[in-house]
Amino acid sequence: VTLAAVPVGAYALADGDAGVDMAASTPPTADATPRLPQTPTPTASASPPGPARPATQGQLLDGITFPRAVDGLEKCIAYNSRSHAGGLSDKFRTDLGAAENYRIILAMNSKGDSNAPGDGMYVVAVEKGPKQTRLICDIKNGQAAGINISSGSDRPPGAGPVMADINGGKLYQQSYLDRGNWKLPFRWGVIGTAQPSVARVTVSYGGVTSRAALDHGWFVGSGVLKHQVTVAPHIKGYSADGRLVYDSDKDKYYEKRLP
Repeated sequence: VTLAAVPVGAYALADGDAGVDMAASTPPTADATPRLPQTPTPTASASPPGPARPATQGQLLDGITFPRAVDGLEKCIAYNSRSHAGGLSDKFRTDLGAAENYRIILAMNSKGDSNAPGDGMYVVAVEKGPKQTRLICDIKNGQAAGINISSGSDRPPGAGPVMADINGGKLYQQSYLDRGNWKLPFRWGVIGTAQPSVARVTVSYGGVTSRAALDHGWFVGSGVLKHQVTVAPHIKGYSADGRLVYDSDKDKYYEKRLP
């Protein structure tokens, strides 16, 4: 048998089954290695600063959009700063911080009365932090016309699991100067706190009962009155299994008649 010498790297073997060329040539240098294009890693865009939205769309009433409600809240916070700046009352002014620290829980049309003429819009916002600041902003002609502020828990001893806001009456009644002669129809709202054990809250006003929205420890009820009333909204709270756990008729702290 005669052996013939063949130069290394002068040929290639063909793998007929796989159709892949198994080259026996010298491997390429590192500089010749093809480079894949680098795809830049997208950066997560931060959420735009601003107040949080209400839990349900039904808390933005009368065609009021969320951007419009935010604009009203910002104007009220600025109004609060301007109205106290430089005066003696500035020492006692509540620092409301920025609008982004709040959650808007209600926005609705407001109807003027003898005590506060001129129709407008109410925006209600609550602080997201532990201070529990609550704002009721009055907007008229695109400008802040007034603001009501409460801060901290106002739960008295022995309060039930549902509690109406003690300063929220402006949302569901007109001035006592107009007693018996309200301007109708009248958009109304009721706000307050509800503990986690409360799964459902209903509000009855003017003979109509509706289910309130639950929003991060707050309840928000609303409706439209078409006739004069003398009794405040009737509020009930229920547990998850349907038990009645709160009735405003039995709440000694709740003012049941209108002034």
